[in-house]
Amino acid sequence: MEKFELNATNKTPEIVLDNNEGKLLVAGRSIPENSVEFYKPVMDWIENYVRKPTVKTIIEIKLEYFNTSSSKCLVEIFRKIEKIQESGSEVQIMWYYEEDDEDMLESGEDFKQIIKVPIEMIEVQDED
Repeated sequence: MEKFELNATNKTPEIVLDNNEGKLLVAGRSIPENSVEFYKPVMDWIENYVRKPTVKTIIEIKLEYFNTSSSKCLVEIFRKIEKIQESGSEVQIMWYYEEDDEDMLESGEDFKQIIKVPIEMIEVQDED
């Protein structure tokens, strides 16, 4: 299974999926024209990864903004990740948000309510 990487654009996030390290990163802005189409290769990669995950999987979400359709895709990603935990492997989701960004904090808290994998909320300092 190949490592999967996408560079960020002004509408799409940086994505790094590393099966050897058991790390998944989504960072930046996620407002693609078609979220389902954009996230399809990510979903496919995760489906393959779920079959043979590493002992510990770390997901880092460092989004500064995402739209509703991206939110639905994130839920799908998290649902697939739940299967890893159900199979006995350790899974950790780290949700980063800037200290003054109440919307991203609230979004992370919302995901915590619907996802069976623990989500650690990590406040970061504004970079301004």
